[in-house]
Parts: sequence; structure tokens; C-alpha cells
Amino acid sequence: MIKVDCEYKIKEDIGFIIEAENINKSDLSEATKISRMTLDAIEKRGNTTDDVCEKLYSYIYKRNYRINSVKEELIKEKYGNVLFHGSKLGLSEITVSGSRNNCDFGNGFYLGETYNQALSFVCDYEKSSVYSFKYSLDNLKIARFECTLDWMLGICFFRGTLGEYSGNKMVRKVVEEIETADIVIAPIADNKMFYIMAQFTEGEINADVALHSLSASKLGFQYIFKTDKALSNIIPIEKYYLCQAERMDCRNALNNRSYEIDTKLKLAKREFKDGLYIEELLNERI
Repeated sequence: MIKVDCEYKIKEDIGFIIEAENINKSDLSEATKISRMTLDAIEKRGNTTDDVCEKLYSYIYKRNYRINSVKEELIKEKYGNVLFHGSKLGLSEITVSGSRNNCDFGNGFYLGETYNQALSFVCDYEKSSVYSFKYSLDNLKIARFECTLDWMLGICFFRGTLGEYSGNKMVRKVVEEIETADIVIAPIADNKMFYIMAQFTEGEINADVALHSLSASKLGFQYIFKTDKALSNIIPIEKYYLCQAERMDCRNALNNRSYEIDTKLKLAKREFKDGLYIEELLNERI
């Protein structure tokens, strides 16, 4: 178990916006409708309520300062190895057994390579936030996957859609590699992508169609820390507030991405008609 005690760096962010906009605290108070007394209290305590955060970070975002995304660039330049996690309700501690059993690769602590990846998974939740972490892969057993059949079979197994094929030797080999690893590094699969995978496991599309459609996602890679040994290699850095405007922009981007995946699926069905279906693939490798 790892304690997560990082919070919003609102005091520093107030200092940034005052300097960037060349204003003083009175000007900021008037622009954000946050009282001067509250701003002074934040300067002393370093924290405040969510409604005050919304006023401040909405103001920053609407002034076209993408402060969270820029912070991502800076901490990667500072620390090198940085990952991000989106939490629906916030984090106080993390464990390897805290995720749902039907996540992509079973239990573990899931992180993504970029801030926007993490944001995309929690932008619909009112109390959500994003966290950054330093990490190391030293002395860890790693299972790596690309956008391949093995990757797709592993996700379908842990999400419970392989049915009669779950005991197949090819599937069991993939599962064993995942279950004996300290960390799994693999392409991210969100629910839209899993819809395509489900069509493959149900025999509606062949493997070539599925994989070529999934390659349109461009969500990047996820890192799943599956053991306490792996978890000891991460250190929390910062918690990021997600204002309403930023959440909405993220939702709009996800909708556009959904259309792109649908289009590629339709085109892939025309282009890769001769690929093998799940029954043919797995029956050949019993």
C-alpha cells in the first residue's frame, strides 16, 4: 500500500496566474468572484474548497492557459519517468487490489503515459481528479504487449468475454505471462475499443478487422502495477483539479475519436475480409 498525500498546488497556481496576467490579488478576486479574504487564506494554508477551485481553475482555463497539460511537460522534463492516474473520487492510498476484477489485465494499479489519457477516463465524474507519479522499472518483471492478437486475447480473458475459449492453450499462455509479471505495459483499451473486441469474441468480425480498427485509437500505453514490489517503485507528485470547461472539451474530443474508430471499423470490414475468426484461430492452436 502507498499513501497518496499530494494535493492541488493552488497556492502556486494563484501565483502563476497573477504573474502571467500581470494583475494583483484584488484584480484576481474581482475576476474570479473569490473573496480577497479567501485568497489570503489560501496563501497561508495552501488549500481550499472545491467550489473555490472551480472558480479559479475555470478562470485560468478560459484564459487559454492549459496549466495541467503544460505541467505534464515540465514534470517529464524534471523527472523523466512520469505516469498519470485518473480517479473518480480522489486517492488517499493505492494498492494492487483496488481495481475492478474485470479491468483489462485484472487487479493492479493502472496508470497512463499522459495527462490526457488519465483525464479521458474520468472526465464524466464530478468529483474526479488526475494524479501524477514518478516511477521506476528497475528490478521488475515486465510483460509487454503491442496491438496484437495476444494483447486482445488477454483483455478479453480478464474482461470475461472469451467463454469456451478461456482454457485454450494460447490464451492460458498469455494469461500466465500477465499473472506472473510485476508490471504489464500494453496499449490502452477503453470501452469503445472493447466493443470491437467483443464483436471479435462473438465471431462477428475477424481478427484482422478487429486489430486494424483498434489501431485507430491512439490512446497510448497503460502501465499496470500488479505487485507490491512494483508499487514500491512509484512516488506521487501532484493532484490536478479538473474544471468543468476542461471536462467538456475532453468529452467532445472523445466523441470525435469515437466517430474515427467507427469509420475505421467499417473500412476495415471491407479491406480485410479474408482474416481468421476466433474459432479458426483458437482451434488451430489447441
